[in-house]
Amino acid sequence: MQDLTLVMAQLDPLVGDIPGNAARAIEAVREARIEHGADIVVFPELFLSGYPPEDLLLRPSMEARLREARAKMAEKVARDVLVIIGYPGVREGKRYNLAGVLYNGQWEAEYAKQALPNYQVFDEQRYFTPGTEPLVYEHKGAKLGLLICEDLWEGTPVNAAREAGAEVLISLNASPYHQDKPSERLRLLALRAQDVNRPIVYVNTIGGQDELVFDGGSSCVDAQGELKVRAPSWQAGLMPIQLLQTSADTWEPQAGEVEPEVEPEESLYCALVTGLRDYVNKSGFQGVVLGLSGGIDSALSLAIAVDALGPQRVQAVMMPYHYTADISKQDAAEQADMLGVHYDVMPIEPMVEAFMGTLAESFAGTERDTTEENLQSRCRGVLLMAISNKKGLMVLTTGNKSEMAVGYATLYGDMVGGYNAIKDVYKTWVYRLARWRNTESPAIPERVIERPPSAELAPDQQDSDSLPDYDVLDAILVSYIEGDMSAEAIIAAGFDEEDVYKVVKLVDRCEYKRRQAPVGVRVTPRGFGRDRRYPIVNGWQPGD
Repeated sequence: MQDLTLVMAQLDPLVGDIPGNAARAIEAVREARIEHGADIVVFPELFLSGYPPEDLLLRPSMEARLREARAKMAEKVARDVLVIIGYPGVREGKRYNLAGVLYNGQWEAEYAKQALPNYQVFDEQRYFTPGTEPLVYEHKGAKLGLLICEDLWEGTPVNAAREAGAEVLISLNASPYHQDKPSERLRLLALRAQDVNRPIVYVNTIGGQDELVFDGGSSCVDAQGELKVRAPSWQAGLMPIQLLQTSADTWEPQAGEVEPEVEPEESLYCALVTGLRDYVNKSGFQGVVLGLSGGIDSALSLAIAVDALGPQRVQAVMMPYHYTADISKQDAAEQADMLGVHYDVMPIEPMVEAFMGTLAESFAGTERDTTEENLQSRCRGVLLMAISNKKGLMVLTTGNKSEMAVGYATLYGDMVGGYNAIKDVYKTWVYRLARWRNTESPAIPERVIERPPSAELAPDQQDSDSLPDYDVLDAILVSYIEGDMSAEAIIAAGFDEEDVYKVVKLVDRCEYKRRQAPVGVRVTPRGFGRDRRYPIVNGWQPGD
């Protein structure tokens, strides 16, 4: 009887940086061996390419770069450590999502992912051929059954691995976060372990990649589904597991560190911070600049930016006009001072008046409408983009999901930007996150949270003038967007008919705006982006 130390390498690869990812893996194995006495080190799915590599997989040089990286690993990785790592690979003319086994300088085996997801944000059937065979690799008496992400949930590959003699199941994953996903994932992991009566090691990646964000939470459950080890969410690192052989064919994971679950607000906030931080840093921006209006959305966005990048890399700009309330100016200045960011005040009245003078002849005989309101927003967008170009700062736009859903935003105005940290956050959650963030340390003036929301583009304007109250609006939007319910079904659930048809029509009509919106981190099961692909021009009726 013996024991093995398996280390889960919960790390953040950079998509496309194959040499860099290989170097990260080599260093992680070295560290795992020195600090934890690792016998086995397991990396996440597609670690060498980063996840998701998308059409980079179609580049002719991809396979050659992967061969070179794998050769470097075979040369540099410690000879007495078994390494299991994910990468794509072309074998006999077909491309697979692979888990490779490296030991003593030799690549000894490969497992090809069998269950290729093709729903929500996943598009693996575009790129990969499914594998057909299980792989059980024996190391120091332990028979290790390899799986990759969806294989674990689909079930058939799990059963095949068990029937092939696997005593411990090892799953390599790149499982993106959305609200409630960590608890859902852990529940399914426990059920699968109980189904096959085998312990499962679940290694997940971490970090932000475009609109996706990965929370880590790598875990190990025993054959009864009891959680034995869980790595911290939102933190890269190495997490050891002790596997004890208790009989000739039974290995039991021993109790180790178990990171406690966090409240939903903290988990969501960490997702937003991680997504923004990695987007800015991996893209090479110096920092961000955003318009700080004194309202709740820009206030939360500023707090997220400071927590992601530090105050020295964040610039906030107040751009007042006639309708900007004094308390908005005061609250914006107070928050900028509270968080220690660079803060400028740039009145837009001269710009707006210059545009109106130029347009006067063309607009003669027309009534004032949203055109003039949008002009204010577009002047602000011009200023922010100028600062971006001059200082190398990415513009952080600040519209929430509720507003983006119904088009309550101005193209080339407040939609200007490179990234939106709260793009997939409903307005009611914006308030929840703001209140939670203030429990950690003062970040947002209380008056910003308490006062009625307003775009301040017209006298005494409030959001409720144009939209249902956000509690009602968000409930309708969740039903329509996340639940795919028809207008009639939402009305039958108890919502006002006029409100429902108004909201549904706005959602359908504003697809063209959302297509032009900046990318933002996905944190719900149905974000605007990969998840929801509706035609811009169509004849679908809102009641359907």
